[in-house]
Amino acid sequence: MAGLGLLDSFGRVATDLRVSLLDRCNLRCTYCMPEQGLDWLAKPDLLTGAEFVRLIGIAVRELGVRDVRFTGGEPLLRRDLADIVRGVAALAPRPRIALTTNGIGLVRAAEDLAAAGLDRVNVSLDTLRAPRFLRITRRDRLDQVLAGLRAARRAGLGPVKVNAVLLRGINEDEAVPLLRFCLAAGYQLRFIEQMPLDPQHGWDRDAMVTAAEILAMLRREFDLTPEPGERGAAPAERWLVDGGPATVGVIGSVTRPFCADCARTRLTADGQVRSCLFAHTETDLRAALRGGASDAELARLWREAMWAKPSGHGIDRPEFAQPDRPMSAIGG
Repeated sequence: MAGLGLLDSFGRVATDLRVSLLDRCNLRCTYCMPEQGLDWLAKPDLLTGAEFVRLIGIAVRELGVRDVRFTGGEPLLRRDLADIVRGVAALAPRPRIALTTNGIGLVRAAEDLAAAGLDRVNVSLDTLRAPRFLRITRRDRLDQVLAGLRAARRAGLGPVKVNAVLLRGINEDEAVPLLRFCLAAGYQLRFIEQMPLDPQHGWDRDAMVTAAEILAMLRREFDLTPEPGERGAAPAERWLVDGGPATVGVIGSVTRPFCADCARTRLTADGQVRSCLFAHTETDLRAALRGGASDAELARLWREAMWAKPSGHGIDRPEFAQPDRPMSAIGG
């Protein structure tokens, strides 16, 4: 594997790096964490900004990573976020840099992040109704999220994408309103099937709103045709809305998995490499980095971790078990 990129034993090559900058969040979404929150990582366990930039630099220069996405928890809670973005934007070759956020605080940060080199954002938004937003997130912050979306568009962080999870009996009737809202505002909407990544382990497949159901709801109001071209490793199936050019995406991670074409590698806030969102093993780069490992040694550890990547997430297998870490600690 020496000198190769992030190749796994099934022939897939990871070129997309998801980086969780911290596990804390300022929302308490019911499908993500309990109302009281979780036991957060201690500050000394978190990678510093300089450590993140070094590891991402290794991924870009030596391992072929072309896309870097910052996630959390909520990445806007990192006070050094703009500095980290700036450091990654200065790498050669320069990767594409994106951010997934709940949008709270984006109204203040969008311009600085754009100036630092951030290319685009995805903002989580499951409902357009304030009472439902409060019910889902346990926080009354809908106006701040909407303001953050507008700020991202003004700052040129486009295309601005919206990520929505539909929950049966709660907001599933908003598929059409959410798409109408995004079409009118110029945002790109992505529906995501709810995945078994909650710390409560309360996920119920029968309660999940599936990709097929989402598409059926949208087709009652819109003409959807598959977007031309190859999907490649993109997680979303994209559809032209009423002939285009606007599109809507559906990420059917559970019922329409794309594991065979997965091109992702993951780095957690405490410096662990995960080969899959649902992995049960991790490779500790933080200990090696702080122990004086060279860039070449860190690259070797990363390659070995990815070589062992499983063929798929295995949600449909009888022996499937959720990973020990919840989504907020792994990164979306």
